[in-house]
Amino acid sequence: MKAFLFSLLKPQILSKPTKLLPHQHHQCRGIIAKVRLKWVKNRSLDHIIDTETDLKAASLLKDAIKRSPTGFLTAKSFADWQKLLGLTVPVLRFMRRYPTLFQEFPHARYANLPCFKLTDTALLLDSQEQTIHQTHESDTVERLSRVLMMMKTKSLPLQSLYPLKWDLGLPDGFEKVLVPKYPDCFRFVKASDGVTRLKVTHCPDEYAVSALQRSKEGGDVGDEYRQFKRGQTVLAFPMSFPRGYGAQKKVRAWMEEFQKLPYISPYEDSRHIDPTSDLMEKRVVGVLHELLSLTIHKKTKRNYLRIIREELNLPHKFTRIFTRYPGIFYLSLKCKTTTVALREGYQRGKLVNPHPLARLREKFYHVMRTGLIYRGKGVNMLSQQDMLLENVETESGQDDPEEEEFGTGDECDEDEVSDLDSEGSDED
Repeated sequence: MKAFLFSLLKPQILSKPTKLLPHQHHQCRGIIAKVRLKWVKNRSLDHIIDTETDLKAASLLKDAIKRSPTGFLTAKSFADWQKLLGLTVPVLRFMRRYPTLFQEFPHARYANLPCFKLTDTALLLDSQEQTIHQTHESDTVERLSRVLMMMKTKSLPLQSLYPLKWDLGLPDGFEKVLVPKYPDCFRFVKASDGVTRLKVTHCPDEYAVSALQRSKEGGDVGDEYRQFKRGQTVLAFPMSFPRGYGAQKKVRAWMEEFQKLPYISPYEDSRHIDPTSDLMEKRVVGVLHELLSLTIHKKTKRNYLRIIREELNLPHKFTRIFTRYPGIFYLSLKCKTTTVALREGYQRGKLVNPHPLARLREKFYHVMRTGLIYRGKGVNMLSQQDMLLENVETESGQDDPEEEEFGTGDECDEDEVSDLDSEGSDED
């Protein structure tokens, strides 16, 4: 009897039909058949993530030395930074690996206390980095605005933005050197819990166009985007399946059904979407796709995304998406952490259309490698010209076809990777 009464009441709690958006009618679709996929290791992307972990750590240490009022850091001051920097070795050992960036000298009062300052080469690289930040400041403002626009409250706690600073290409101390210059775009607000948040106040319509939508706007696919805006078609995510998946009929059928679902812009209010529907799953894919597209290296750590999960209106176990859609995302377990990358952002081990900041970071890594190779072999005899090659090929990637291998029994499939979510095992 109760079930019958509930069935009578249920239509009354639905939104009024006149307020339904076109894509809301698709929430009653039959559930798409879910295919269990094995996690596949990509050696090329793993190598990029491995090398860029050291690159990021060296860059953050460079910024820390610059911020220091003394112009140097003592070994004691960074002794407990290993986990913070995502390193697998002690920070002192790490800094000694790269004498082309960090110059070691004894403390003036304590001879046994190692100290480190920036080399002339590191200072030159930092100067070039500041020039890029200034030249592309409008691009940085747009990128930061679009990230905040995706949040439910159009804002984020500063503490949640700090971990994403390097991935988003924000200048060091962005809250002091960038945000105050644009009072019409951003403002700091104090939340009810006392936490300081950065809020975007200027949301131009052109910012609310996702990377996927922009990719379909011009060229040969212009008609597709125009049809999408008229509601005559849906936008399809680019997919690059690991070897062996694309030929499987059940995988192709699953992806075809997924692509047919309406595309929900990550900048659109999603609170009206059934959280258990296939449409919400596609919306989650779209949000993660957009956020990764906004990063400089088209990747970030999974824990950084977990920090802003509620702000993005993502389900609790949203990270299952990364292994359920291996044609869009790649999940790496390198460096004792979990990193997610956007597959379409890389081709043959290199970034597609790299940002100028990414190109400078390639040069930065080249200088690091030079110091590692010549360490103890007269590194001081190398000139800056030898270290700062103007046309440095990316060394973090490999110009080879991407090598992939299927996970074995002792590696992780979808369920095993998902289990890590509940364990919180990332050491970020």
